[in-house]
Amino acid sequence: MRYIKRILSGALVASLLMAGGLTLAPITAFAEEEERSDRPTRRVPTISERVFKKLAEAQEAVDAKDFNTAANVLLSMLDSTRYNTNEVGQIHNMLGFVYFSKEDYKNAIKHYKEVAKVGEGVPEGLETTTLYTLAQLSFVIERYQDALDYMEQWIAKANNPGHDPHIFMGQVYYQMKDYRNAVIQVEKGIKIAEERNVTTKEQWWALLNFLYFEQENWPKVMSTLETMVKRWPKRMYWVRLAGIHGQEGDEKKQLWTMEAAWHAKMFEQQADYTNLAGLLMQDEVPYRASKVMKEGLDKKIVKRDSGNLRAYGQALQLAQEVDSAINVFEEAAKMADDGKIYERLAQLYLDDDKYEQCVTASNNALNKGGVRKTQSVYLVRGMCQNSMDRLGDARGSFVSCRNEARNAKDDTNQRICQQWITYIDRENARREALAKANAR
Repeated sequence: MRYIKRILSGALVASLLMAGGLTLAPITAFAEEEERSDRPTRRVPTISERVFKKLAEAQEAVDAKDFNTAANVLLSMLDSTRYNTNEVGQIHNMLGFVYFSKEDYKNAIKHYKEVAKVGEGVPEGLETTTLYTLAQLSFVIERYQDALDYMEQWIAKANNPGHDPHIFMGQVYYQMKDYRNAVIQVEKGIKIAEERNVTTKEQWWALLNFLYFEQENWPKVMSTLETMVKRWPKRMYWVRLAGIHGQEGDEKKQLWTMEAAWHAKMFEQQADYTNLAGLLMQDEVPYRASKVMKEGLDKKIVKRDSGNLRAYGQALQLAQEVDSAINVFEEAAKMADDGKIYERLAQLYLDDDKYEQCVTASNNALNKGGVRKTQSVYLVRGMCQNSMDRLGDARGSFVSCRNEARNAKDDTNQRICQQWITYIDRENARREALAKANAR
């Protein structure tokens, strides 16, 4: 009979793990722990040879996966003869497993309840195993309060229970959205496991981290994530930890966390690269920001669109990589819906003494529109035209700059452009006077 019980228990747990996604240790482990207890062995009635043979017949059908035949054999036993408590418990225990195997969970629970009702009339290991099984099955069919009640009964009868029951109860409370009690149980389960030198599982910490997050307990969220990145260094944990540091206003730790993930080759998404690059720009290290963006673009993880290229170009520009910045901005400007990038390019060409390109970029910016300050674009174009000694074109640009500035009530640019107009008028007058003098 012990052989039959052992087979049934092992098969049941394996099925539960597959069906319910539970993360509990096999039920047999708890039954064996009870059997090692210092408490006196429970005395129960023995099983008759006739009953044992019928149970063996049902077991053969179970082994052949002929569950209907097994159920018929066991149900016929209940209809025909009186049995002692132990025999009744063993018949219902096997029926519970048969119905579970048929995915008829309600009938499985019905028969396991009959085993539990017998109480001290069955071996102690069978009683405690049944309570644990009832808790798991109740969880599977989403009768969460029943699952908790059965687990509480099991804990009351168990000898020095381990971590798994508490992790299980934490999962149940989580399903009930009772996060406060879920935290209590999961914390207790992890504490017991660590005290007994049992390796804790990633999903326990992930659940605990989620529960802290739902409670907005940010210090605990960070501490659990710090544990997780050390034990299971995955991208999602590093990124979440960085995000929480940022949320809590610790931008330095947010930067260090993201950069650690980057050096560990964990970046997989565009946001990983762009967020780190943004943090590096904010920390005034544009050269490193440009390296991050280049890697993302080269790996084709960062999309080569106008926004990302503009960010890359800005990093290059601030890192004094002007020629590279110009090349990137040229590519970005062609994709952009407005002229803002051409506006920036015009200024870069002016600073780099590339006046023809400056004029072209200014015209493109004005044609596309949507620039930050139209008067500023005219001002830059005029300065480039002046440097090319195209004074007539330059004066026209400065007049447009003055008019736009006047409309925008931009006194600074209005004054600057008027000064340029005055300068060009005087220069033209000087040149005319010089020409007349030379003609004499």
